[in-house]
Amino acid sequence: MDLSFSPDLSLDHEPIDMAAAIGTDERRMHVRAYNYWASLLNGRDFPSIEDLDGRDVQDFADNSLLLDFTAGSDNPVTSFIGAALRTECEIGDEVRTLADVPPRSLLSRLTDHWLQIVANRAPIGFEAEFTNQRGDDICYRGILMPFSSDGETIDFIYGVINWKDAVSAPRPDPVPQVAFAADEDVLELVEEMEPEDPAPLGEDAGLADRLSAARETVEVLKAADGRSRAALYRALSLAYDFAVASRRVPDDYAELLDDAGIKAQARAPMTPIVKLVFGADYDKARLTEFAAALAHAERCEVDFEGFLPFIERFNGGLKGLVAAERDARRPEPRVDNRGDRARVRLRSAAPQPLSSLAGNDEFTLVLVRRDANGKVEPVCAVSDMSLLEKALHRLA
Repeated sequence: MDLSFSPDLSLDHEPIDMAAAIGTDERRMHVRAYNYWASLLNGRDFPSIEDLDGRDVQDFADNSLLLDFTAGSDNPVTSFIGAALRTECEIGDEVRTLADVPPRSLLSRLTDHWLQIVANRAPIGFEAEFTNQRGDDICYRGILMPFSSDGETIDFIYGVINWKDAVSAPRPDPVPQVAFAADEDVLELVEEMEPEDPAPLGEDAGLADRLSAARETVEVLKAADGRSRAALYRALSLAYDFAVASRRVPDDYAELLDDAGIKAQARAPMTPIVKLVFGADYDKARLTEFAAALAHAERCEVDFEGFLPFIERFNGGLKGLVAAERDARRPEPRVDNRGDRARVRLRSAAPQPLSSLAGNDEFTLVLVRRDANGKVEPVCAVSDMSLLEKALHRLA
């Protein structure tokens, strides 16, 4: 992971109205940031922090922040703060942890939301207006995205924020603060293109006709540049009905797959479905999410033509379905009793003099034991340097 670069990203600070202040340029930046995050998932709940490459995020790096929780969640380290953020917030190298962030700075508006990441275990977006440390009115839009070093724990958060001055902007309405958990929610604030309801196909419709109807709705979605939640949910609903119908006529389904050059997948049967409907060249991360949502509906035994009310009522919508399916697939965690075994061994270990445990390093992490009489005795040195570094970070 290397974020050490300084890309050229200019910001327009001319007086504009508030709608423009959080307009399409800023929205595209945050969609790009989310899509980059999603492209790193590879079927995991969170991308690996090792996959975060500064060369891939140069167009929004100056507006970004990386929080490191590996030394503890009470006061995460600000591992990286982009140059534009530093300039706007008038800060230097003195900001090293979350506690150092100036309370009335734009940076504080970005870091105020990190607890939502832990609670939702998914990207969180927000937008609002505030008055910064210079007394200037600022319109801003931000997104925070979780990363993990072990695939399970959220121990890094990468954030991107953009802003515009709104000094002379007319303000007929306040800018709302909005939380979301995925890109279709980011785009919820965009005027949606509502697709016309297609004519009902009827129970006797052929498989090819169902596929054609689903693809027509996908074309509406693409025409809206992905911004229409209604078109997306309609397409997923028709894809689900197509999947149900395909079980009834497996030979016809196999023929459609063969014509499209798509292979059936016994372990992920919904993946070929979404490839047929949305196209095999559609964003792979999105196809994975769509397949998971359809799979969870099947797991819940949703009836034919029942997907649309199912996803609309489901807590969290599409993202909620995807998270529920991933939880259902996740194997039961193995019981880790290594700590118990270590305690048994250390209870009977002979005490050691500190001089024998110190070694030749400047600092050594030593484990001590308290016996039944309250006497404290050193028993061993901890040789894992990463644990020593975490201890030093906590002391700092």
